[in-house]
Amino acid sequence: MQQRRLKEKLPANTPDGSRVKVSVDYWDQLQGKDMTALCNLTLFDLNSSGQMLFHFLREDVMVDIENRCLKRRGGTGWEITDDPLLELVTVMYLINVKDIHPIGRDIVGVKDLKEGHFFQGPHVLKTDSLLKRYGHDLYGFQQTAEYLEGEPRDMADAAYKLSPFPRIHIYYLLWQGDQEFEPRLTVLFDRSIEKVLAADAIWALVNRVTMALLEGSTVKEI
Repeated sequence: MQQRRLKEKLPANTPDGSRVKVSVDYWDQLQGKDMTALCNLTLFDLNSSGQMLFHFLREDVMVDIENRCLKRRGGTGWEITDDPLLELVTVMYLINVKDIHPIGRDIVGVKDLKEGHFFQGPHVLKTDSLLKRYGHDLYGFQQTAEYLEGEPRDMADAAYKLSPFPRIHIYYLLWQGDQEFEPRLTVLFDRSIEKVLAADAIWALVNRVTMALLEGSTVKEI
């Protein structure tokens, strides 16, 4: 039951409401890459069939280059998964990564990124749903973040480093609300994230991780 609920993904839409779809051109570019070099840069694993594997929060995911899709383990082995946001960001990341960049040294907010102006209007990071769910439930946020293998950080009332990819981390900081103050939530990044993901891909990745935090809450209640 828990595994089924984890894999029932919510619809993934762009800011204008259209369905996210990975361009054929992106997969074409990825198929031309050196998989061994990519794994060295990203810490993905390369299996004997030439497919790349990575750990997304608490799940193992396969990048099936030949069939142009992501797969997760199912009852009959690796099965195609409908996860368009994760697919889009994964492919864009693998296309763009060219070097190993430092992580954990310079942690910044969206306004500190070179494309910080992007995160306005329809592209504001979507955190309202998290505040509604966890703004007055600090323990619930901690339990769910740890369920997703988040690492606690001493940065707010509760803060966690979540790892959607081995070398890309997102930091969620929550200040719990009370009778006097409204709850607040901030999302931070290693500055090096902008070396491998454009602003729209960062926006999509935060949406996907936020979705996991909300889904994790639902699974834990079963």
